[in-house]
Amino acid sequence: MIRIWLAQHWFVLVSTLKRLVAAPITTLLSVVIMGIALSVPVSIYVIVENLRLVMNEKNHPQMTLFLKHDIKQENIDKIQQDLQERPQILGSEFIAKDIALQQLLEKSELPNAVKNLPRNPLPDAFVITVRDDSMDNLRELQETLKSWPAIEFVQFDSEWIERLKALLQLGWSIVLMIVAISSIAIIAVMFNTIRLQIATKRDEIEISKLIGATDPFIRRPFLYFGALQGLTAGVIAWSIVFLLIHLINEQLIVFLHFYGIDFFLEPLSTENGLSLLFFSTLLGWLGARLSVSNHLWQIEP
Repeated sequence: MIRIWLAQHWFVLVSTLKRLVAAPITTLLSVVIMGIALSVPVSIYVIVENLRLVMNEKNHPQMTLFLKHDIKQENIDKIQQDLQERPQILGSEFIAKDIALQQLLEKSELPNAVKNLPRNPLPDAFVITVRDDSMDNLRELQETLKSWPAIEFVQFDSEWIERLKALLQLGWSIVLMIVAISSIAIIAVMFNTIRLQIATKRDEIEISKLIGATDPFIRRPFLYFGALQGLTAGVIAWSIVFLLIHLINEQLIVFLHFYGIDFFLEPLSTENGLSLLFFSTLLGWLGARLSVSNHLWQIEP
């Protein structure tokens, strides 16, 4: 029984492939349109995902702890130990005031004016790297560090983090909206394609019903037709995104080279690519299913 069922599906699959190959131009135009519609949100998704990874891996928030001028070495050691014991703090770097002054001299456009200062105005400081936690937790940590007696001031620029997170959130919203619009467009294209297929095979469907063919049997070739076109559209979308990211990387590497930055966009992962193929196949199948369900009942022998 299972062998017969598999043989029937295999026969339908092969005959559907032959139908697609028999009309290459029509098939190509249809799947290219659907592939381009899918490639737009996928391209935006890849860019937003790369930004998110860069933010999580390379741009952990940092705080600068400025110590009081009269602080002793034993207090500095105590602060460093307390910082290491806090799980929210990933790492800390102590910058002595003499080193800070030397860095200021190297970067300052008025080194003589800095050298003529009566004393070093810069305090000792710790630069700590913290986990990318919620802003409420980071602000709570900032207030806790401010309360330490040996710390004069805690600098934490949280605005750029909030802006970047808002930008990523906007990117995800744009991806979801374009995915919804593209999905509706693909379903509409497939709906109309299957409607034309049903119209050209009306006589064949009527004869099949006369000899006892069930609706699932008649529906099966159209569902395979929609699923295969959706799958091919997914492959085209994946190829377009891969080529687009490759071209962007070529220009991006040249541009960032002048700034000494080594960065390039990661292409769509295999897992996400397979998800794209499944999603595009599902859209093609769904469009065919809706079209068949809407038109098949109207054909009676």
